[in-house]
Amino acid sequence: MTPADPVWRVHGQATGMLTGGFAALMLQSLHPLAMAGVDQHSDFRADPVGRLNGTVRFITTTTFGSAPAAREVIGLVRRIHTRVHGTAPDGRPYRADDPDLLTWVHTAEVRSFLAGHQAYAPRTHRLTPAECDTYYRQAAPVAEELGAREVPRNVSEAESYLTRMRPRLHATPAALDSVRFLRAFGRTPQERLAVRLLTNASTGLLPGWARTELGIRRTAAVRVGWDRPLATAVGRTLEWGLGPSQIQAAARGRLAGARQG
Repeated sequence: MTPADPVWRVHGQATGMLTGGFAALMLQSLHPLAMAGVDQHSDFRADPVGRLNGTVRFITTTTFGSAPAAREVIGLVRRIHTRVHGTAPDGRPYRADDPDLLTWVHTAEVRSFLAGHQAYAPRTHRLTPAECDTYYRQAAPVAEELGAREVPRNVSEAESYLTRMRPRLHATPAALDSVRFLRAFGRTPQERLAVRLLTNASTGLLPGWARTELGIRRTAAVRVGWDRPLATAVGRTLEWGLGPSQIQAAARGRLAGARQG
């Protein structure tokens, strides 16, 4: 992979990843078995931003990290998944290493990250339709190494997959509770404001039916004219505060070294 590759460009754009990450959590919550696993095993209520950061760390390590680092983090997540299992409130058993469930989590995630990039990257940096297809293709191998199967490899396959999944998706009480909690989270007034602005913007990345399921009523005018500019400002502030990404710099250094060698 190189900095010109779509997967690098999407996963390296902080505002798109932040808003896309929040959108992914909301979209994933609509799968009752995925939500049951989070509700019964995750510490998201104690530290939802930490859970989001954990997901982003996994994505950045498998995108920009060295091959050994990527293998290590994939192995760690696979081991964690073997310990996550139980029974959902509707009586169905679930396990986090279920290939079909892994495909759902991955597809909801990358669809949301891509939507975030296309909304918040500078216009000249956004992906073309062909590059969007390439993004799905480049993101798929990591999901398959985790155990997912029949992973969508282009935009059309991803949207067809969501259409097929739609009858199985609905907002359980746990899902509605988790989204309410997520949108109100914050340890300080400043953090609560930033999270609220980012999660408001993330709802604009969801499919319309997902917003309806979650009871989110924000008009298109509000989403585009209010939420998006505010999230852009928050994202730029956070990017400035975080400074250059060390893991991306290391990846570029490895790439440059390989070319010289």
